[in-house]
This record gives sequence, structure tokens and C-alpha cells, in this order.
Amino acid sequence: MSDPGVPSGRPIGVFDSGVGGLSVLNALREALPQERFVYFADNGHAPYGERGDTYVAQRTATVARYLRERHGIKALVVACNTATAAAIHALREEHPDLPVVGVEPALKPAVAASRTGHIAVIATRVTLESRKFEALHASLAGQAAFHVVPCDGLAGAIERADDAAIARLSEGYLRDAGRFGSAPGEIDTLVLGCTHYPFITAELRRHCGEAVRFIDTGAPVAQQTRRLLAQAGQLASDGDGAVMLVSSGEPGALDAAAARWLARPVADAVPAAA
Repeated sequence: MSDPGVPSGRPIGVFDSGVGGLSVLNALREALPQERFVYFADNGHAPYGERGDTYVAQRTATVARYLRERHGIKALVVACNTATAAAIHALREEHPDLPVVGVEPALKPAVAASRTGHIAVIATRVTLESRKFEALHASLAGQAAFHVVPCDGLAGAIERADDAAIARLSEGYLRDAGRFGSAPGEIDTLVLGCTHYPFITAELRRHCGEAVRFIDTGAPVAQQTRRLLAQAGQLASDGDGAVMLVSSGEPGALDAAAARWLARPVADAVPAAA
């Protein structure tokens, strides 16, 4: 039964430090075509991946309050690995009545997918040094060999659409991970531990080969969001799938990223004071 205080037509908030969460928004729009969305890019305060937990937690709390107060969201998807690691528990404590879905590097699905037992994990340094990731990593000890590589600067290069930097950084970080392939001892599975990285799969593929399986979190996050809304009786039945883009920085950067990476077009981004 639906909650009469939360009309099902209210939007779902989707939040990232920049444009990486557009990869999750694509998955959400595919799984929930009748839902409305507000996508908040905090690119005026990015990159999160090279800042401390306290700063990221403060920004995440500010954005969540803004999305609730200004846009009346009925659920929040934290489409940022760094923000999830730093702030998801605090968000759920502050907003116990709001379904909150986070993302994390998909280590468990990678273990199930790998045949060689060697898995590379690429993510921001803040994500990989977080207690949340350390606990997840430790829980899988002995189930696979994880080759963990912090990718300083890669999310920022993707934000800027700097193809030269993307190519240089991708080559270096995947070289650091180890040897890719399907033979014993080789890495056959790559975890994309940042929501920016699905946008550069072609470049990553150049350096690890066609046989390597890529694992990201977009589809599982979309399905979890759908489950939570269904449980609350808040699935939209006749929505138009509209998306509002909001940016704390220069809206033109978000517009350009949306035009490049979103599967379906949306209206131009608007600035936010959050």
C-alpha cells in the first residue's frame, strides 16, 4: 500500500560529485521508465575522490537536504562510490523515512564471475581507503586475489572529456593492476569501482583485451531502487520519465556530458545554490 504522504509522482533524486552518476541514471531510466528524476551534479565541489571523508560527508548531507526541500524527492540514489563510502550510513540516520540507495565496488559479483580467481579493482583513492571498502574486501578474503589500484585523476579527466589524459591514465593504471587474460594467474575480471568509468570502457578495453569481463553497479542499483519503491507502494504508474539536471557548478559542463552519455536526451541543466 502506498504512503499517502509520498505521492508516487514525486521524483527520484540521483546524486554524484559530477557526471559519473549519469551511468547509473541510464540504468535507472531503463528499469523505471515512468519515473521522474532530478540529477544533481556537485561539480562545483568536485572531485570527491581526492578529498577527505569529512568534506564529502558534509557535501552529501547538504545535497540530500536540498533535494528533499527543493524538489520533494521520494527516494535518493547516491550514484557516487566515494560519497557512498563516506556518508551513506549518516544519510540513512538523518533521513530514516527516505529510501536511500548507494553504490559500492561490485566485488561479490566479480568473485562469482571470475574463472581465474584474479580480479582487478579500479576506483578513487578515497573509496579504496574507506572503512566500508576495507570491510567488504576483508569479507571476501581467500575467495579471490584482488589487484586494487587507486586511480588518481581519472575521474577528473573523464569530467573534462580529456581524451589524452584518459588514455594515459588508463594505460598506466591497468598496467599497475597486472597481467590480464584468461590463463591461470591472469586477471579475467575488472571491477569499475567509480561511476565515471563505464563511460570509458572502450579505452579500458584497449589495455586489457576483449576476454576480460567488466563489472559495474548500474543495473543492480536500479533494481534495488525499484524493489524499495515497490515495497513502499511508490512506483509511478503513469509518469513521463522526465529528468531535471541540476549543477552546483557550470551547467554547461553537465549539459555537454548529458548530450554525450545519456541514452535519451533531457532538458538543459539549471544551477543550484546547494
